[in-house]
Amino acid sequence: MRLLLVWIINAVSLLAVARLMPSISVASFTTALAAALVLGLVNTLIRPLLVFLTLPVTLLSLGLFIFVINGLLFWFVGSFINGFVVAGFSAGFFGAMVYSVVSWLLSWLLLPGRSVRIERWNDNG
Repeated sequence: MRLLLVWIINAVSLLAVARLMPSISVASFTTALAAALVLGLVNTLIRPLLVFLTLPVTLLSLGLFIFVINGLLFWFVGSFINGFVVAGFSAGFFGAMVYSVVSWLLSWLLLPGRSVRIERWNDNG
């Protein structure tokens, strides 16, 4: 159930990014669902490999190259999903950042939080 809710939140986030950025467009909610699914799969399967292969560049850039990888993958998904258009690399770069923030914010607001339990270390035993 939680996975389905995260998927819907990510689709709504894509629609919000399309409303906020004129260089990104999403044709319909169904397209947003498909794009969110493909983005999730790409981030799960391809992104770790790219991060590993570009590790030297990422280390030299103090981790900032991860933003480039995210932008390229966002642009890549926009290139083959009909109805999900990302105008170019810069749109993918900034779109990926906005998508991450909106998705995180909606998840924080809508998903039931996991209780954080803080335990004090006790010297008694």
